[in-house]
Amino acid sequence: MATALSTRRTRLGQRQPQATLAPEDLLPVRIRRVAGAYLLTGDLGGHAFLEPEEYQRWLQGQLLAEEPAAAKLRAADLLADGNTRQRAQKYLERKGFLHFGPNLHIFVVTLRCNHSCQYCHASRARMDAFETDMSIETAERSVDFAFESTSPFLTIEFQGGEPLANWPVVEHIVEYALQKNQLAGKQLMFALVTNLTLMDDDKLAYLIDRKVQISTSLDGPEAIHDAVRVWRDGTSYATTVGWIRKINSRYREMGLDPMLYRVEALPTITRLTLPHAKALIDEYAALGCHAVFLRHLDPFGFAGATKARLGYTIADFLAFYQQALDYIVDLNRQGSDFVERTAAMLFTKILGGRDPNFLDLRSPCGAGIGQIAYNYDGRMFTCDEGRMIDRSGDDCFVIGDVAQGSSLQDYRAVVSGPVVRAMTTASTLQGQPGCADCAYMPWCGICPVHNYSEQGSIHGRMIESTWCQKYMGILDLLMTRLRTADEFEKALYHRWASPRALEHYVQER
Repeated sequence: MATALSTRRTRLGQRQPQATLAPEDLLPVRIRRVAGAYLLTGDLGGHAFLEPEEYQRWLQGQLLAEEPAAAKLRAADLLADGNTRQRAQKYLERKGFLHFGPNLHIFVVTLRCNHSCQYCHASRARMDAFETDMSIETAERSVDFAFESTSPFLTIEFQGGEPLANWPVVEHIVEYALQKNQLAGKQLMFALVTNLTLMDDDKLAYLIDRKVQISTSLDGPEAIHDAVRVWRDGTSYATTVGWIRKINSRYREMGLDPMLYRVEALPTITRLTLPHAKALIDEYAALGCHAVFLRHLDPFGFAGATKARLGYTIADFLAFYQQALDYIVDLNRQGSDFVERTAAMLFTKILGGRDPNFLDLRSPCGAGIGQIAYNYDGRMFTCDEGRMIDRSGDDCFVIGDVAQGSSLQDYRAVVSGPVVRAMTTASTLQGQPGCADCAYMPWCGICPVHNYSEQGSIHGRMIESTWCQKYMGILDLLMTRLRTADEFEKALYHRWASPRALEHYVQER
């Protein structure tokens, strides 16, 4: 450190004043007032709370180098007295996702869907719109392109519409990708996002045998779910819940840990859900779903048209989120093991010292460099959200077409093309006004497609962005809870920040 040595005695036995922290001792920090204290954060993701008296003495250059407040700053990597090479390595690890290519490859195998969800983000097509089915040829070309990715990790995720409506192509993609991976040797996973109403025993047996992770939507108790996820052939709630129970039971019979292996269900929060936070959590807990991702209503697809009936303010959502999180923490105190996904993802960044690579909330975001969405017609998009914008008639997020080839040269042209470069620039927080000096910048991220949809620009104006308002509110809540938490709650958040890998879903190589 640049300060003098700490307390020492002169030859006359007089005690010299302790050294104080000099301005050059402190690394660049960002500051926010939280829960009566001052939160300081640094580029390496560390944080420290200073009490007002400590903060004032720090501002005045009177903070002693060896007092507890300085120790907090040192532990958070906010003091310039460490090994520069180690710090550089730590930053490199936090941004490790930039060393790979796109790892998430979303296959929209059809736009057909048997539901009429009131907020449908994908702008689904009728069940007789077979022209929106992906062909076998397009499917194989898309898989070929995905395997050109320089990432050693690949997840192929089936989306729609309802992907089970084009089951033969789903099955073919799995088999074709497994065959290609015999040579490529990548860490390969499959995921299926389905409403489960077209599921049958044969399909389930195949999906379990091929280790395909299954995800669905469950918007709450029956009355709420069926009101927004309309299925004219029956009650969507009863069918979805029945399959969730059956699939979770199969996993238990296989001896898999139910805390890790279960149907990954998520709710889309609408105005109907807001008064029922506890009922929603109870619904998930009763089904053996030990986690919930409280998903805000996005402005894509049909959601814009139904906003007047189903929409709400960010303040409404944050009040709901706080009530739900309070209840989840109480359930854990009573012996349950239940996780809120957004909080767990953020605590992994805040407490776990690493970035979990959640593509929508990293800097830069995953558009084109972390994920690619393959439309049923072979066109490639920066992300699934970009594909949703295309459904409204705006193709500005198209980055390629598998019909034009899938060589390594084509891959490089796509992932380094002007659209991907623009998205990367727009989502790098260090260059975004309002984000660069925000205390939450080390843990946050923005979605250029959301900015484009809401404000007409991929760069957006963060001070007016509902995206920023949402995550600023959530992070304020989490940091307030962290500062005031007792030992049980702190241990809970540290447990959430240490997720275990889903090794069962990784295909054998």
